[in-house]
Amino acid sequence: MIRLVFVLRRKPGLSLAEFHDYWKNTHGPLVASFTDDLKILRYVQTHTLEDPANEAAQQARGNMEPHYDGVAELWWSTEAELEAAMASEAGQAAGAALLEDEAKFIDLPQSPLWMAYEYPQINPCPENIVAKEKSNVVRVFFPLRHQSHLSEEAARHYWLTQHGPIVRSHGEAAGTLCYRQVHRANSAIDAGIQSARGTQVESYLGHAEAWVDRGRAVPTEEARRANQAFIEDEHNFIDMQRSTIWFGKEHTIIDRR
Repeated sequence: MIRLVFVLRRKPGLSLAEFHDYWKNTHGPLVASFTDDLKILRYVQTHTLEDPANEAAQQARGNMEPHYDGVAELWWSTEAELEAAMASEAGQAAGAALLEDEAKFIDLPQSPLWMAYEYPQINPCPENIVAKEKSNVVRVFFPLRHQSHLSEEAARHYWLTQHGPIVRSHGEAAGTLCYRQVHRANSAIDAGIQSARGTQVESYLGHAEAWVDRGRAVPTEEARRANQAFIEDEHNFIDMQRSTIWFGKEHTIIDRR
């Protein structure tokens, strides 16, 4: 499957609560109404938590970008199926309606979006872990850009072959329920969806995502060493000043997998 990743900043003048409410209760149903027209398999909103853990995670890594207010993600079976849906008369009408509504609550120029492919690292089967509101599970979202001395290819290779195994080896101690790397696809679709929204922010190389049960998290020495190992290795390939991290709760609007 291919995934659209859309990290969101709210329009000036909206509180975080107002932004989340409109996104979930007005825009979410609008997206769902176009499920068939756009051939959407899955649509998930991750709402950023107002939580000291956001700042703690950033400060542990150095001077990072401000975190976003949430992330919208949509999945399709293939890139070709998405392109066909977008090119259809119904798909074009749906896309126009969604863009018109996005402009009511999203700061579109400051909200980058791109197509991506996921690479599971610690993955449950079935894939049923969700950071629901009334649970101790939270989702960690870490959009990253690579250091300038590395090529994109080298950074991706390191992320997959070096950093991934480190996270897996410490996953149990860290209480990680699920961990995936989601790499930007460098799709031809990106330019069109960004141009339509006047996107001004450079896309990220991708993002890391993890689900953690904070109710079972115990500050053991093993957990401390795991977190230290993650952060030390992140500095080998991530440009922290051009990356960010936060915690959120998920709202699944569409799921036809």
